[in-house]
Amino acid sequence: MAIDKTSGQFLTNIKVGFEVEIVQKNHQRTGELTNGIVKRLLTKSPNHSHGIKVELETGEIGRVKTVILEED
Repeated sequence: MAIDKTSGQFLTNIKVGFEVEIVQKNHQRTGELTNGIVKRLLTKSPNHSHGIKVELETGEIGRVKTVILEED
């Protein structure tokens, strides 16, 4: 099972229920990533240079750096 990491800059790459890595606002300087499942899409534009903003199921909010897609 290969894992493909896809850019988080494009809305078309991200759907509710997808596993993603985000950077929360308070971690922007360090670049610390948080893993989670998308609960809500917060960015409405088709792309964003710093990543699409989402809310995770845990309630954390941040910009998507990578979308993690597991392939069989």
